[in-house]
Amino acid sequence: MDEFAFIDTIKQHTYRQPSIVKGVGDDAAVFRQSSLDIVTAVDTFVEDIHFSGSTMNSFHIGYRTLAANISDLSAMGATPAFYLVSIVIPQNWSDDELESLYKGMAELGADYHMDLIGGDTVSGNKLTLSITVIGYVHRDKARYRSTAANDDIVFVTGTLGDSAAGFHMLTNPNNYADKEFYYRRHRMPTMRVDFASELETLSNITLNDISDGIASEANEIAEASQKNLTIFEDKLPVSANFHQFNEEQQYKWKLYGGEDFELMGTVSKSEWELLKEMADRTKTPVTEVGYVSNSMNNEHNVWLVDRYNQKKQLEKKGYTHRSG
Repeated sequence: MDEFAFIDTIKQHTYRQPSIVKGVGDDAAVFRQSSLDIVTAVDTFVEDIHFSGSTMNSFHIGYRTLAANISDLSAMGATPAFYLVSIVIPQNWSDDELESLYKGMAELGADYHMDLIGGDTVSGNKLTLSITVIGYVHRDKARYRSTAANDDIVFVTGTLGDSAAGFHMLTNPNNYADKEFYYRRHRMPTMRVDFASELETLSNITLNDISDGIASEANEIAEASQKNLTIFEDKLPVSANFHQFNEEQQYKWKLYGGEDFELMGTVSKSEWELLKEMADRTKTPVTEVGYVSNSMNNEHNVWLVDRYNQKKQLEKKGYTHRSG
């Protein structure tokens, strides 16, 4: 299939977003939006670095790569609207595989009323995707990493370490419990867009998406906000069968596993109950895991109180792009 025939198979013939003026089919897309702030993010994904064909099919690759970008928008409090995809297609890929990859993106995009409005295709040696997402947020309501305040509550959504556990199960077959749950958490993660958008009415909230593990994300918040964060290991939420893994695996995956695409944030004690009500309305599990404090001597650290009640610095390390 040549490039133009392929474009015709993936382009939308109707659009969901009323702001679109011109979508796929010209040199560039056009959309018009004057009343909202525009939020954009871009990520590039390379086979055997960011994903592996041995653990997911082409549909899952499409779904998961777009999910990673949508998660960036949710961490800003933005509602997704558009996406653009540039792809390097290996010579050995079939038309069916390529269409399946785009179907994965289309299925997830439809859940959030997103429109595919452009991109590019070239041939190459290794599958590579560069995805740009565009979303909207009401003026001056975007959420940042830099707004954590003294005595804020630190919280996370969902459960931690599931994606890393799923990857482990897929690459180390064994008689594990709840395999399909963990496979799905790795291949088709849950986005927290509705929850993040609901938080718009709160006076001050800090958000970061958990793409590299909470050890990394917590340090990003501490550095950007110039505060200290203290996290309690025994408060970190995990899934029902997470205990089937050994203690070392549990510790590593929930702190450093990454790719859960949950949200981590901080909120004032006075608005914590409001946030929990918003979580209930959007059916989002949310857990208090720590607190924010002022830093000393211009040092901004994250501290972990472990299961033995020992306090130690939680270093900024986490998910490194998996291969194989």
